[in-house]
Amino acid sequence: MHITVREARPDDLAGVAALFDQYRQFYEQAPDAEGARAFIAARQARQESVILVAEAGAGSLVGFCQLYPSFCSVEAAPIYVLYDLFVRPGARQGGVGRALLLAAEARAAADGKVRMDLTTARSNHAAQALYESLGWVRDEVFLAYARRIG
Repeated sequence: MHITVREARPDDLAGVAALFDQYRQFYEQAPDAEGARAFIAARQARQESVILVAEAGAGSLVGFCQLYPSFCSVEAAPIYVLYDLFVRPGARQGGVGRALLLAAEARAAADGKVRMDLTTARSNHAAQALYESLGWVRDEVFLAYARRIG
């Protein structure tokens, strides 16, 4: 399968939103096509993230990743948080995830970021193997915490 990775365009909204909805379902969220569309549309309109898409064949989107700009206070430098990475089930094991990660790394370097951070489910062993094969290092020092508001 020939894969092209590029930045998402406004006319990719429907395709990216569909992938985003599937991504959320992978993480056990209820399907919400309209909510997914609104969320992605807002990120694009406000230029709050960088969305890269993997295209196969005649414009068919088979995966995406979303990068959020942030900062590392300890390094006093800009970073990207790679928050979302998803490949359609039928396109997995074909190099799509690898292509998206390499494109994200190239984009981070071009944008002057010193690092990318990501988190994944402890049970997502396939993703962990991919990350580690590309040189990502598992954090064994810090624990992540979250607190719901409201």
